[in-house]
Amino acid sequence: MELFEKIIYTLEDLVWNTPEIMPLMVIALLSFGLFITMRLGFIQIRKFGHGLRVLSGRYSEKNILGDVSHFQALSTVLSATVGIGNIAGVALAIHFGGPGALFWMWVTAIFGMAVKYAECTLSTIYRRTNEDGSVSGGPMYYIERGLGKRWKWLAVAFATFAVICSFLTGNGVQANTVADTMQSAFGIPKVLTGLVTATAVGLVIIGGIKRIGLVAARLVPFMAVLYVFGAMVILLLHHTEIIPSLVLIVTSAFNPQAGAFGIGSGAFMMTFVWGIRRGLFSNEAGQGSAPIAMAAAKTDEPVQVGVVALLGPFVDTIIICTMTGLVIIATGSWEAHHPTSLDLNHPEVAYVMDDQVSVPADDAGLQPDAPVSITIKDGLPENGSFLYYGFAVDTIYADADRLALFNGTITIVDGVAVATDEDDMVHTHLHTGVIQNGAPLTAVAFERGLSPLFPGGGLLVTFSVLLFAVSTSISWSYYGERSIHYLFGDRSIFYYRLMYVTMHFIGAVLTLGLVWTFGDIMLGLMTFPNLIGLFALSGVVYKATKKYFDTYQF
Repeated sequence: MELFEKIIYTLEDLVWNTPEIMPLMVIALLSFGLFITMRLGFIQIRKFGHGLRVLSGRYSEKNILGDVSHFQALSTVLSATVGIGNIAGVALAIHFGGPGALFWMWVTAIFGMAVKYAECTLSTIYRRTNEDGSVSGGPMYYIERGLGKRWKWLAVAFATFAVICSFLTGNGVQANTVADTMQSAFGIPKVLTGLVTATAVGLVIIGGIKRIGLVAARLVPFMAVLYVFGAMVILLLHHTEIIPSLVLIVTSAFNPQAGAFGIGSGAFMMTFVWGIRRGLFSNEAGQGSAPIAMAAAKTDEPVQVGVVALLGPFVDTIIICTMTGLVIIATGSWEAHHPTSLDLNHPEVAYVMDDQVSVPADDAGLQPDAPVSITIKDGLPENGSFLYYGFAVDTIYADADRLALFNGTITIVDGVAVATDEDDMVHTHLHTGVIQNGAPLTAVAFERGLSPLFPGGGLLVTFSVLLFAVSTSISWSYYGERSIHYLFGDRSIFYYRLMYVTMHFIGAVLTLGLVWTFGDIMLGLMTFPNLIGLFALSGVVYKATKKYFDTYQF
C-alpha cells in the first residue's frame, strides 16, 4: 500500500502539479477554452437561447438517426456531472483553496461551455452507426476519423484512459463519497453501503443507453430541483451574507487569505489550481466524457447537439456549484469547528506525536514501529495532536452532550486506535468539534443553514449525495462501455459491466484521498488526448457552425 500510494502521488505531481509556475493541465484546458471561445465569437453567450430552444424539442424530427432525445442525452450528461463534484468537490475546493477557488470554478465553466460545444459537435459529426442501428461517438472516433488512421494510437490512448477513469472518477469516487457520508450521518458500515449502491447501479446499466437515458431524464430534474430549493431557502435566510460572500469569493481569488484555523491555503496557486481541478471534475469540459453520451442524440444537425451540450456547465457549475459554495461560505461553515461523534479509526483521522504520524489500519504501510500514546487532559492533547482532514480537532469530550471533558489516553497499536479514560473505560468514539471537508462539510452547512426552520437539514445533502452519486455512476458506465466497445468490440461489454459494478464496491471501502487522487490522475490523462484532437479539428467545428447558422439564420 505504501508503494502504491507513492506511485499515485508521484503521478498526481506529473499530471497536475508541474511545472511549479502553472500545471500543464491547467494551461492546456484554459488555452483551448480561450482559443475556441474567441474563434467561435463567444458562442456560449450568443447561442445560449438557441440551445434552450433545441432542448425544448422545437426542432426535433421523427425517424432521425440516434438513440435518445436531446433532453435525454443532456440528462445523461448532467446525471454524470451534477453529482459529487457539486457537493463534495466544491467543499474540497473551498477547504484547500479557500473561497476564491469558487471564482476559478466559474472561469472554468464559462470557457467550458465553448469546449463542450466543440467536443459534442465533433462527436456527432464523426459518430458511427453500429450493426444493430445504434450509434457510437466520442473523442476516440473524431480523433481517428477526423485526423486519420495514423492518429489511431491517440484514440486508443483516450479510450483506455476513459475506461480506467470510468472505474474511478465516475464510479469509485461516487461510491466512496456515498459510503463516507452514510457512515458519518448514520454510522452505516461502508461495506453495506457499497453493496446496496453497487446493486442499484448494476440493475440499471444492464439495459444500456436507452434505460440509462430514461432513468436520467426522470432522476436528474427531480434531484437538481430538490437540492437547489434547499440551497435557495438557506440563502434567503442568510440573505445579508450573500453580497459579502460574493465579495470574499472574488477578492480571495486573486489575494487569498487563510481562514480561521488555517483553512484555505492563503497561496494564489493553491486557490487557482483547486478551483480549476474541481471545476473540471464538476463539469467535465474538455475531458471528453460528455461527447460520448451526446453523440447518441437523435438529430442530423451536429451543431444542435453542441448548443444543447453547452448548457451543461452552466447548470452544473454556474448554478448548482455556486449554490453549494454560497451556502458553505454564507453560513460560515467552511472555517468553523463542527460538533461530531468521531470514529477514532476514521480514514481521515491521524495522530501526531514527536513528528511521527499514525493513521488507521487501512493505511498500515505508514504505521510507526512503536505504539503511539497521546495523553488527553481536560479535553486537550498534552503530548501530541489529534487530527481530522489534516486539522487539529476541538476540545475532546467523553459524552455526546459535551458536558464531560475527556481525560485519559488514546493509544494506537498496529494501526488501531483505542481511547481509555481515567476510569479504565474503553471508547472507540469521542465527541469533539472538527473542521469538516467533502460532502460532510456541505451537510453541516445545510444543517446549520436550515436549522432556523427545521432540524435535520443535513439529511437533504445525504439524500442528494445518494441520488447524485448513483446517477453519476450509472451514466459513467455508458462512457466506459462505449470506450471498451471501441477497443475490443461487443463481447467486451458484459465483462466491462461486471468489472464496473465490482469497482463500485471497491471504491466504497477505499480511503477518500487516495480514490480522489487516482481519479484526478485518470481525469487528466484522458483529457490530454482529447485536447489534442480538439485543437487539430477546431477548423471543422468552425465550418460546421458557420454553415448551420448561415443556412437557418437563427
